[in-house]
Amino acid sequence: MRSESTVTVQVARSFFAPAERVFDAWLEPDTARRWLFATPTGEMVRVEIDPHVGGEYTIVERRDGEEVEHVGRYLSIDRPRRLAFTFAVPKFSKASTTVTIDIIPIGTGCELTLTHEGVLAEWASRTEEGWGKLLAGLAATLD
Repeated sequence: MRSESTVTVQVARSFFAPAERVFDAWLEPDTARRWLFATPTGEMVRVEIDPHVGGEYTIVERRDGEEVEHVGRYLSIDRPRRLAFTFAVPKFSKASTTVTIDIIPIGTGCELTLTHEGVLAEWASRTEEGWGKLLAGLAATLD
């Protein structure tokens, strides 16, 4: 049996929006559908968010004719400071990882640090790049 090496990926970004607004963008379906797991050429087909500890989310985007489902469960919701959830993309892997969002208010904006634990080492740079793009999409959505 082969043991696969995992790493923790961390991405930080500053936002001009208040911490509450940035936090809420992760849990409000109408906002999340515009940026969370969205790609430039994909079509968002389903966003279901049950925003309470133990609640689940399902976000499905159609990419090149195939539906890609992102699923997980909320582990911690501490508005507007911390959000933690499990994360899986069943189409590509049976593995479930953990994502933690920490938000610190700074002036009229905030600093967000995303920590993704349990990422396969071979996917680390792609995961970091992907979260960077998604956070850029969040910033554009909030502008």
